[in-house]
Amino acid sequence: MKKYVIKRDAASLPEKLSRYQSELNAEQFRVVTAKPQASLVVAGAGTGKTRTITYRVAYLIEQGISPNRILLATFTNRAAREMLKRVETLTGSQNVHKIWGGTFHRIGNLILRRHAESIGFTNNFSILDSEDAKDFVATCVDEALIDTKSKRFPKAEVLQDIISYATNRDQPIDEVIINKYPYFEPLTSQIKIVDTVYHARKKERNVMDYDDLLLNWKRLLLEKPAIAEVYAEQFQHILVDEYQDTNKLQAEIIDLLAVKHRNVMVVGDDAQAIFAWRGAEFKNIYEFQKRYPEAELYKLETNYRSTPDILGLANVSIAANRRQFPKVLQAVRKSKDFKPALIPCSDVEQQSSFIASRILDLRDEGVNLEDIAVLYRSHYHCLELQLELTRRGIPYSVRSGTRFFEQAHIKDVTSFLKLIVNPRDELAWKRVLLMVEGIGKVTANKIWERLSFAENPLALIKGEAETSNENAEARALVRANNSLAISPKLREGSAWRNFAKLLIELTNDDTKDNPARQIELILTNFYEEHLQATFDNAESRLEDLRQLALYATRYETTEAFLSDLALIATENFNTPIVGEDVIEGGEDDELLTLSSVHQAKGLEWKVVFIIWAADGRFPSPRALKDYDGEEEERRLWYVALTRAKDQLYLTYPMLTVDYSRQTVLLKPSRFITECPADLFEIWSLEEEAPQFDAPVSLLEAKEDFIN
Repeated sequence: MKKYVIKRDAASLPEKLSRYQSELNAEQFRVVTAKPQASLVVAGAGTGKTRTITYRVAYLIEQGISPNRILLATFTNRAAREMLKRVETLTGSQNVHKIWGGTFHRIGNLILRRHAESIGFTNNFSILDSEDAKDFVATCVDEALIDTKSKRFPKAEVLQDIISYATNRDQPIDEVIINKYPYFEPLTSQIKIVDTVYHARKKERNVMDYDDLLLNWKRLLLEKPAIAEVYAEQFQHILVDEYQDTNKLQAEIIDLLAVKHRNVMVVGDDAQAIFAWRGAEFKNIYEFQKRYPEAELYKLETNYRSTPDILGLANVSIAANRRQFPKVLQAVRKSKDFKPALIPCSDVEQQSSFIASRILDLRDEGVNLEDIAVLYRSHYHCLELQLELTRRGIPYSVRSGTRFFEQAHIKDVTSFLKLIVNPRDELAWKRVLLMVEGIGKVTANKIWERLSFAENPLALIKGEAETSNENAEARALVRANNSLAISPKLREGSAWRNFAKLLIELTNDDTKDNPARQIELILTNFYEEHLQATFDNAESRLEDLRQLALYATRYETTEAFLSDLALIATENFNTPIVGEDVIEGGEDDELLTLSSVHQAKGLEWKVVFIIWAADGRFPSPRALKDYDGEEEERRLWYVALTRAKDQLYLTYPMLTVDYSRQTVLLKPSRFITECPADLFEIWSLEEEAPQFDAPVSLLEAKEDFIN
């Protein structure tokens, strides 16, 4: 076959590359002007990755590459829009909209709309969002005639997560259950049936979920060679942003599309690969050169974000990882003579007190609250800090969108405590009743209606449990209140009896004013099983609740514990920030940011506090089951360090209490101790003495201090 090359209009060729050289550093310029071939760009934190990709696309267009022959895969559609808008400004081209830019799911949808009939769908297929998909799975459970009552069966949300994880990791369902959901192993055969029904039903109804946009895209490329050849020819240049966060399915799609030209440029930072728990595959970036032996390796190491002091610590920290592309970030900015501060605190209360006090000092020094962030490994780490900030009137937002005490599993458990303290709390009763297997909204409302008229609602429920013990007094109480209008099947079931017995235990003399013990009983005798069947991240939520029980040990009564929790619930600093919203605000509504490190990726602040920087907290013990887990934890630590621009504070409590109520001495994180001490400035904390006027006598001094 004879090829004919369409020559470019000489007038449109850029006369020289001086503009690119003046607007890019040498590292970025090499990437932007790289020759057509496979390229791996390892872009360190704060090195201008987005700018580099944008200029690369502009350069390709100016070199005569037709926009519709460029594919730009990003992790948010917003990122793609911003990049392409900038490309249009750089090139002046009116055809930038022809670039195939956006998330993998968006591009997959565009291609599947053209060829859906080739894989058994029609082009007008519907896309299920996460809520629709959950409802669809629930329908499939009913259709599969699964007995969900004899043994607690996972809720639709959990089933959806199992199916999605298996799809994105390209693993069999039974393998996913064994490795990620071992407590559901006895139900594997039923879950596989639901999975089969789910996929068949989607095809019958001409619908796809988000995962299908990738799965069916890959199927199309594998099963229809003629179609695959069209796109392999069309996409002359493929660019992938945040490649370290791609899953196996996404990497395979890129390889299928790049099979002809092999002009695929992947950009990412192996040192920021922190989403393995969500299906991301670290080896996609680490082993890229195995799949593309001809690939050129580029590194972006010039950092525009942080001071040399912060980068010095970050460089040494990540160097301990064996599996990585070695790089050393170099700071453009000058030092501010402020080393990363390491602050050992006597306990968690002092840690919270220090952070609140230092934030107020920074505010007085002219640093806006919106330029300060407190980062943590796990959500429960900010428990005490949220209370301290609330007490001091420091407004804050939580990047996960939900404050610790407002999360569903926390509210579930505290609802038990509320009805113990106030047996006429209607909302608490209804929330708790709906957690009992076999009780829906109608039944819960009926039971509450009877409870609301009872002189002692708790006694009425406890009487239900005690009727099985031939307790004449209890049976009489039940009859006197005309029972609870519940069906014999429900009353005789183990779920109802276990619930009633739990209330008896919670109100015993030795537990009725012991919130920590009450939470433990709720977890052990009721809620842990409900948690596993209801939430896809049951293990981390269980960890939250165990920490809540530990926190509750400092309270002498359940009422006092609930009152402190209510402090946060009644504060409303601003509308909660959710997802990827950017925190912005004027002087009157600026907010301090609280965030897990995972949620903070891609963001930056002038001042960053990393709390609970202790071994067994950061890194998380759950993640240390193997060497790969420790390396990912170190990458997470590196992400946390590199969020800071000017000042970095690392704090940890030296003493804490474990689950058995034993005092434990905590050591600084291994990620701290493996670094030279001269990279830190160690701060020693002292409590400020109370201030009052000089008294006439010791008695007056005592009275003044008390007052």
